[in-house]
Amino acid sequence: MILTIATPEAYIDIANHYAMALGYSTADGETYRTPSWQDAQGNLYAVASLPVTEGFIGAATSALTQPLWDTDSVVDMVKAAQAQALVSLWVPSEDNPLPPQATPNQILAILGMDGLGAVSAMGLTPVTP
Repeated sequence: MILTIATPEAYIDIANHYAMALGYSTADGETYRTPSWQDAQGNLYAVASLPVTEGFIGAATSALTQPLWDTDSVVDMVKAAQAQALVSLWVPSEDNPLPPQATPNQILAILGMDGLGAVSAMGLTPVTP
């Protein structure tokens, strides 16, 4: 399954702590970088699209714990929990066929669409220089 996540510019830092809390190393803290996507109002977003296992969504929506690899307490679990609380997950279904649009007050995740299709469905376009 593919999971595509749009993170508003203001939430990049906390989203990277969330990524590390769910991930395998400090490298996961660079999941969201330069916001290179925008909505129709010009709000900026960093986007990540990645394959996930069936158990990932359960882990991402469960109570967070300090990762075992984080022996130096690099992951700020308060920030990770803040990001987790902002996530809105959309899964296509017959009852819910239209994905929501990205907004600057939530982290939007779409499960089951290809990355570019999900980004387009969120109403995002590339930032042009």
